[in-house]
Amino acid sequence: MLPHEHFLLACLPVVGYVALRHRRFPSKRVLGAVLLGSLMPDLIDKPLAYQLELIPHGRVFLHSLPIIIPVVTVVLIYAWATDRLRMGLGYAVGHLLHPLGDFQQTILAGTIPQPLLWPFVSAPSGTDPIWIHDWTIVSVIVLIGVVLWLVADLRTQLRAHCLQKHSCNPSAASRRDRSS
Repeated sequence: MLPHEHFLLACLPVVGYVALRHRRFPSKRVLGAVLLGSLMPDLIDKPLAYQLELIPHGRVFLHSLPIIIPVVTVVLIYAWATDRLRMGLGYAVGHLLHPLGDFQQTILAGTIPQPLLWPFVSAPSGTDPIWIHDWTIVSVIVLIGVVLWLVADLRTQLRAHCLQKHSCNPSAASRRDRSS
């Protein structure tokens, strides 16, 4: 599937659910999380396979359930801990629907695609018809942006946690006042 098709496949159920449940559209942040989740498998796997040749195929690592489940779990735990569960769920829907879009014909034929079970089952090797050099550049830019956002967010969360901890503990505040 093409990137916009992955996004639409993930976006439609999210928009439908939010519209029916809350009678509004999802926020831009939730849609951004859906977009990132729906594209992350290709942003990672294509360059790892075709540019760096570290994995056998462009649809194995983040397309594989033994990898997807822990990644999505960590995202959901972080989203819950930072009170952004809707964004985390948006990412999870996007990421979980991505391989279903890629392997839809195989799944509809009643077969489990080998890459879904990688590394427990060997994955086919080969190439995808994609402009890998351009895709690698896009991947690097997006991943740098995600890492920078995550570092900034972690700093903000830690700072807020520390401020909350000190303001909730009167003895720490009084010790701090006595020392100044």
